[in-house]
Amino acid sequence: MSRRFALLVNPAAAGGRALRAVGPAAGVLAGAGASFRVLETRDLDHARESAAEALAAGETVVAVGGDGLVGCLAGALRGGEGRLAIVPGGRGNDLARVLGIPTDPARAARVALDGEERLIDVAEANGRPFVGIASLGFDSEANRIANEARLVRGRLVYLYAALRALAGWRHARFSVEVDGRRSELAGYSVAVANSQAYGGGMRLVPHAELDDGRLDVLVVSEHAKLAWLRDVPKVFSGAHVRSPHAHWSRGRVVKVDADRPFTVYADGDPIAELPLTVTVTPRALRVIVPRA
Repeated sequence: MSRRFALLVNPAAAGGRALRAVGPAAGVLAGAGASFRVLETRDLDHARESAAEALAAGETVVAVGGDGLVGCLAGALRGGEGRLAIVPGGRGNDLARVLGIPTDPARAARVALDGEERLIDVAEANGRPFVGIASLGFDSEANRIANEARLVRGRLVYLYAALRALAGWRHARFSVEVDGRRSELAGYSVAVANSQAYGGGMRLVPHAELDDGRLDVLVVSEHAKLAWLRDVPKVFSGAHVRSPHAHWSRGRVVKVDADRPFTVYADGDPIAELPLTVTVTPRALRVIVPRA
């Protein structure tokens, strides 16, 4: 495995948390005698360009930031020989959590040095790559509120956003087609999952596998807001999967539309608008994970 690294850092992630993670990570790499350079990304286009340059130089790309940066770099590196390591520096860090990568930047850098390679799937929402969960409906409102929040920090922002969104929510009617099988349901949200978690540790789709070449689809149908609120804690353990309001399916191509416009969010960022088509490329990304 290459011991030459390009650390791509989003300086704005999580109020500067990613930038603060660079020092400890760089210290570990320097102490091991590895060659590395640090690049602050200006935006996602710049991150993709920097990843392509690092790949051409034979460097392992290290995402120092949140899931949005990870998803962007996954799109840039998929289908090739390039490797992606992760030093979590965002608010959610959900892919790192699912892969077992430590949140401590020094320990995460040690994984970049000594870990093993794993091939994982990369999904696309209307042609834009993501690695986690694409969701819409109620989630669209909650994500917008979370991204606009300034006074609430850390994982609490997701609970704050959910409560704010719930107050004004009215049910939508969704059309969902999975590998040609179409259904309609009224309710809260639709989620198309490549991975298990989102929102800073919510195990929304605990049975999702990162390397099975399939997308797991969840539609949450209509029920009382108070009942929805009671079910929220269950999402952290995955117990919500047994709810009669959770409707599951699985496939390779998922198409979603609704009776009103929604922005689709994935990896913490707005990624598409309706109508939505999600596809998956199996085992397309080489990511460095802790050794088993």
